[in-house]
Amino acid sequence: MTKLKKFTGAIALLFTVGAIAVLLALPAKSASLVFEGLSLWAACVLPSTLPFLFFCALFTRLKAYPKIVGKLSPVAGKVFRISGAGACCGLISALSGYPVGAKTLSSLALRGEVPKEELFRTSALATTSGPAFLVGAVGAGAFQSVKAGWLLLVSHLAAVWLVCFLLRFTAKKSVSASRISAPQTQNALSESLAETVAAATLAGASIAIFYAFARLLAGTVSDGFLSAILSGIVEMTSGCKALSSVKTPLALALSAFFVTFGGVCVLVQQLAFLTPAGVKPLPFICLKALQGITAAALCFALACAFGV
Repeated sequence: MTKLKKFTGAIALLFTVGAIAVLLALPAKSASLVFEGLSLWAACVLPSTLPFLFFCALFTRLKAYPKIVGKLSPVAGKVFRISGAGACCGLISALSGYPVGAKTLSSLALRGEVPKEELFRTSALATTSGPAFLVGAVGAGAFQSVKAGWLLLVSHLAAVWLVCFLLRFTAKKSVSASRISAPQTQNALSESLAETVAAATLAGASIAIFYAFARLLAGTVSDGFLSAILSGIVEMTSGCKALSSVKTPLALALSAFFVTFGGVCVLVQQLAFLTPAGVKPLPFICLKALQGITAAALCFALACAFGV
């Protein structure tokens, strides 16, 4: 473990020094690309994410929230061996996408409402993309095909849920009951707004930074397909957009991997919330990679079957 920490520390140091060197060498280009990333966040991500961030934060502070958690507990315990609070995070994530699910899970875990023993398994369930992004932005937008968007959504959620179902066998037979705190309705609006602003700002900063480096990295490779792959590993939106010009099942499958794995940009957003709650970065990254590979395999099969 010590050698692994030294290795990851060395990689982080090399990346940081290299990033600073690029910024110094290409200041005008870097600034222009960061502005593009901010524009992408403001035009595409913020309008759909901001309302979900606010209303999900508010939802967990309402008096009805404990009752809904209680209704979800039996099903969540049988299928995923997690509590109702964890299932609520997964449901929110599936409807709204990242980083809303990760932020909700972090908030509930820090409040003691998600048991520590199920935190890792719940993090696998509550870090998904949502239908607005996959069907709208990637499918209808990038690939200009609503059918492609639905195939991405189905393969993405199926892969996430399948891996989470398999993780149930690593859990204890009994599921701890969620300790739901009494809602503080007098501060609900102000607390929800404060959480929303902080989460949205973090998402915007990470998108702007990693979008810029994804574009810079892609520009160093002459092959368009390889350039799209490198770009998607860093910032998945730009990778999906680049792959959309290649109308093949493989391109759609790679996009499924990117949106499920998340790329460096989304992983940074999610871990910024999950690490303080107790989720370890390396196991989480490996888990998202496994979900991404599963999504790519499912999406390739579906794309071939439906001729997309």
